[in-house]
Amino acid sequence: MRASDADREAVVEQLREAAAEGRIDLEELDSRLGLALAAKTRGELVPLTDDLGPAEPEPGEPLTVKGGVQGAERTGRWKVPPRIIAHGGLGGVRLDFSQAECRLSEIEVDVIAGVARVVLVVPVGWKADTDAVDLSFGRLKNKTSGTHLPGRPILRITGSCGMGRVQIRHPNLRERRRQRKELSR
Repeated sequence: MRASDADREAVVEQLREAAAEGRIDLEELDSRLGLALAAKTRGELVPLTDDLGPAEPEPGEPLTVKGGVQGAERTGRWKVPPRIIAHGGLGGVRLDFSQAECRLSEIEVDVIAGVARVVLVVPVGWKADTDAVDLSFGRLKNKTSGTHLPGRPILRITGSCGMGRVQIRHPNLRERRRQRKELSR
């Protein structure tokens, strides 16, 4: 599969962080950056960061996003913690991981949909494990491709749909266009 500018930029950022942490030296950074920027396919990008491994989860409180009446969302660039709690409430919650900074191999997402929707937007290659979600009276819809690429995170989704819905999907056409526009600025 062809590599996008966002794919190359994610690898470049991971390489820069590895150099800042002292896991690779400057000479190796230069070499890998050249290969990353020249990569045509995703397969060419994987070996550049494969030996670096995911960052260890940081201890601390989980990120809690509460929809309340108005709804809440986490979009754009944000750092993904190892554990997220999403309370849909009445307004719903939307977590968009497509531009998020994530170096974890697994993320636990505890959903409580209530009567609203909890929408998780994930990049292609991420896996969503929904086996531990209690449907109750609600619905669960996983619209992802199901293909898990090496080095990409797995979302372990737990919790309850209540009377609402939990939806996992890839970015839609409008979201992809907006991301391309933001990257071109």
